[in-house]
Amino acid sequence: MDVRVPRRRGPLLARVAAVVVLAAAGAYAAWHFMPRGLQVPAQEVRIASVEQGVFLDDLVVRASAEPLNAVILDSVESGRVEEVFAKDGAMVKKGQLLFRLSNPQRNLELLARQAEHAQQISNLSNLRVAQEAGRTDHQRRLSDLEFALAQAEKQHGRNGKLAAQGFISDVSLEESADKLAQQRRAFRQQSEAAETESRVRGDALAQMQSAIKGLQSGLLLVNATVDALAVRAPVAGMLTGFRLQIGETVKTNQNIGRIDDPNRFKLSALVDEFYLNRVAVGRHATVKQGEQTYAADVSTIYPQIKEGRFTLEMVFTNGQPPVLRAGQSLDAQVTLGEPGKAMLLPSGAFINETGGAWVFVVGTDGETVTRRAIRSGRRSNSQVEVLSGLAAGDKVIVSSYAAFGKNERLQLSK
Repeated sequence: MDVRVPRRRGPLLARVAAVVVLAAAGAYAAWHFMPRGLQVPAQEVRIASVEQGVFLDDLVVRASAEPLNAVILDSVESGRVEEVFAKDGAMVKKGQLLFRLSNPQRNLELLARQAEHAQQISNLSNLRVAQEAGRTDHQRRLSDLEFALAQAEKQHGRNGKLAAQGFISDVSLEESADKLAQQRRAFRQQSEAAETESRVRGDALAQMQSAIKGLQSGLLLVNATVDALAVRAPVAGMLTGFRLQIGETVKTNQNIGRIDDPNRFKLSALVDEFYLNRVAVGRHATVKQGEQTYAADVSTIYPQIKEGRFTLEMVFTNGQPPVLRAGQSLDAQVTLGEPGKAMLLPSGAFINETGGAWVFVVGTDGETVTRRAIRSGRRSNSQVEVLSGLAAGDKVIVSSYAAFGKNERLQLSK
């Protein structure tokens, strides 16, 4: 008789346990080797450590030399270039002839003003002659009337004596008195007429003289415009940007060049807008050329921002490099404040992309990288002050973040 033999469960459990273990091991391996974040080759990034140190509050900029004093040459008159007497880059003296223009219209204006001026002078001469003739005529008439008045006074005086003695009648005395009164009226009227005519002629003469002065001023202006066709150097210096050609037409207010002071220079630099509120006029700077260092001060700040940068100018305060040319570049270190202890992170390309608001921090395993918000303070060309979010010893990617996109986790690969 057959007997049922019970199934042995041990081998089955062993096989199940083995499968579970293998699955767990596979899952762990998959989890361990699974990429966590964007894969980035470690050799393509630059990593720096956060350290406690001294923050040097200065700014290094690349500045270019420019003439301290320069005079812009703009054409005052329009015309055709007839002669050119100087070349670009030449040293010129004050008053030296640079070029000459031709403008027939200006010459015609000058001739017209000269003719008008000559006509007015002729009119003035005629008026003076007429005034002198009128004055002479009035003097002759006054002289005759004065003589007649004197004769009438004498005659009336004699008649008065004769009438008192009874030799002439009262009627004759009265007639002589009337004649004397008539002569007095005539003399007074002629005197008043002479004064009135003299005053009128004097006013006309003054007005004509004033008109002639106006014509003279206009003539001087026209003469000046004609003289301006021959352009001369207003100051001594180096002529730059001067490229006129004979036969070229020059327009009014057209820029034709510049005269630079060849001996004194200033420095001009473009600075990141982050430093606009930290740079001030009077800040000290040092400029190095070769082994020599020269002191300078910030003289002018132009706050207009273009492409994220503004312009500042510096002047040398105690001598300048002996060999310096316009456009030459020099490194200038501008002091923004006093050095002080701070948590520091080396400056890098990341600061321009994050503004110092966050960084990518490398984990303790040297492979996992996570994004972390921080608060940064002052900056220099080589240092960034960390106010919060990082501790000494933290490792941070300081190279560019442009290739990371919007990823918040990275995985460094060997």
